[in-house]
Amino acid sequence: MLIAKVIGTVVSTIKHPVYHAQKIMLVQPLHLPGEKSEDALIAVDLAQAGVGDVVLVCQEGGSTRQIIGIKDQPVRSSIVGVIDSVKLEGP
Repeated sequence: MLIAKVIGTVVSTIKHPVYHAQKIMLVQPLHLPGEKSEDALIAVDLAQAGVGDVVLVCQEGGSTRQIIGIKDQPVRSSIVGVIDSVKLEGP
């Protein structure tokens, strides 16, 4: 699981059948100051997220496939929650 910000919507007219009727978003993993930023990734939106939302992303393909209800298909990441706030505690 990771926390990310939705930075865009992916639109594709030709895609694998598993992605039909699925909302696909581009998400940027968030990081602490001083840490290296990770590359953006695509995720199937299962939580009604929108651009600008901070979200919880499941990056385990098996879990994502179980949630969607498919088996042995090319799906790795899914948005499983919209985060309202995060509180970081000091050391």
